[in-house]
Amino acid sequence: MEWELSPEILTYYQQAPESTRLQSGPSRLEFARTKEVIARWLEPPPVVVLDVGGGPGAYATWLADLGHEVHLVDPVAELVGHARSLRGDGSREIASCQVGDARSLDRSDQSADVVLLLGPLYHLVNADDRQRALREAYRVLVPGGLLFAATISRFASALDGLAQDLFSDPAFDSIVQRDIAEGIHENCTGKLELFTTAKFHRPEELSTEVKAAGFSLLSIVGLEGPGWLFPNFEERWEDPRRRDDLLRVARALEAEPSIQAVSAHILAVARRERE
Repeated sequence: MEWELSPEILTYYQQAPESTRLQSGPSRLEFARTKEVIARWLEPPPVVVLDVGGGPGAYATWLADLGHEVHLVDPVAELVGHARSLRGDGSREIASCQVGDARSLDRSDQSADVVLLLGPLYHLVNADDRQRALREAYRVLVPGGLLFAATISRFASALDGLAQDLFSDPAFDSIVQRDIAEGIHENCTGKLELFTTAKFHRPEELSTEVKAAGFSLLSIVGLEGPGWLFPNFEERWEDPRRRDDLLRVARALEAEPSIQAVSAHILAVARRERE
């Protein structure tokens, strides 16, 4: 079927601890900041949210708890199953969870107020596929509806390699060279910690792609700032004052073009224009 992932990406998400990723390490900063930026733009509940590439349901659960009607779609059956398991745990339920493809959504036109693309764009290495996913998001959004689309920074692996001292591995060094030169991340080592096949974006690339799909771009945000790179991140995050410092600096630098790509993730906020 068309929505099936390439084998290496599917294997990665079947083996990697994706269901707990956002609750550990620097990903906690990614999670906090992504929710913070989404909350700035979101209308009061209930709105209909389509979480495309929603994986194990972290964002869908958060939005459902706020009172929104959330529908999750992801191509990895195991992650969809995990998201389904979160329903009925005493919190508000995710309205639906199904396996599907960001490039061909099983939704009617203008049926969602918000679309999240917090993962698909960096696993669609082909530019035409990314455009298909963005245009599908445009199709299902109501006029005036919001898109939140995330990508990985072109320089994330290089910076992470310095932070974690990974460059002693020649294979990693070779991966990073291509990341920087082409924005294509290919991990042929089999090591889960080196991620899987992905497209890494410059901020201006994300802006161009979102506009090409017909959206009105509202903001490009560098999510984490430099704080995700500290080796003692967990220690800083557990200290309330230093956690606040990480968040304040990320906010202060989020719109600065000269430093946005220091963040591991870049988030586009866009709108389907009202007709």
